[in-house]
Amino acid sequence: MSTSQKKLSDIKYSVLDLAPVMDGETISDALERTRDLAQHVEGLGYNRFWLAEHHNMPYIASSATSVVIGHVAAGTSTIRVGSGGVMLPNHSSLVIAEQFGTLESLFPGRIDLGLGRAPGTDQRTAFALRRGTGSMAQDFPEQVAELRSYFDPSMSPGSSPVRAIPGRGLNVPTWLLGSSLYSAELAGKLGLPYSFASHFSPKNTVSALETYHRSFTPSKALDKPYTMVGVNVIVADTDEEANYLSTTLQQQFLNLIRNHEAPIQPPVEKLNASEYELAALDQQLATSIVGSPETVKRKMQEFLDETQADEMMVISSVYDYEKRKKSYKLLSELTTD
Repeated sequence: MSTSQKKLSDIKYSVLDLAPVMDGETISDALERTRDLAQHVEGLGYNRFWLAEHHNMPYIASSATSVVIGHVAAGTSTIRVGSGGVMLPNHSSLVIAEQFGTLESLFPGRIDLGLGRAPGTDQRTAFALRRGTGSMAQDFPEQVAELRSYFDPSMSPGSSPVRAIPGRGLNVPTWLLGSSLYSAELAGKLGLPYSFASHFSPKNTVSALETYHRSFTPSKALDKPYTMVGVNVIVADTDEEANYLSTTLQQQFLNLIRNHEAPIQPPVEKLNASEYELAALDQQLATSIVGSPETVKRKMQEFLDETQADEMMVISSVYDYEKRKKSYKLLSELTTD
């Protein structure tokens, strides 16, 4: 995408958290830390705090995403809280409308509904979620339309005796999330905001955003395109320290490649990985931004020039919690200059 004069201080910044469970701690510990992190980044001026739906993963505590959103929203007061995302084919559209209608009723003006179409898990767990009779990914456009009509009955082709209560008549901003071109085109056609998962699918970032802009049609939700890009960012006092801390993120992706379940790992001086694995890491983490404040500021401006994003959703996978919080603090300082 073309270079613009857009500066880092011109856009908004948000946080994606997976509620990671550290080795030797409980789920309760992880959920309390997630809320504490939300309070921390709220104080730093971040715009949103989103949680992602994952299942059958013993070291991620956000499977009941709407429940965790309520937990976080109850402990904060100004930051928007939402899903990044709810995997809609795992659920009834009516149930999601009721859940997020309830959240919006409890925390007015602060709830976002980000929707994805992947299962968020392995195929056997997806079958357990959907019982083989539920909606599949190819039904995603129809599910999205049904869900939106529960909030706004005027979007339904005819009157329906089924209503989402709570939900009906509420304005819950709906986003489409994606890591490919499919959701980008659908979000554009529907006139919805779009968030791309560049933090784990960097290859398609620019093409997906171009597809979204090209297919965008103004709607009641948006009169012009709005994009958010997920990006791994780790900031420390020096490049050396940040690169060392980033080995935690690299180990997370190595474990995914190896299909090995493990809690978030402490940083290491040298990764134990094959040439093939290192190449896969380079590809999957290509847009990750790691370094000192000066380095990160330069790299983030380059990323903004390339993507023209309206907002960035940051994921800082740092093992030491205090250093994780410091990373978000340093980032907030360098993006407001």
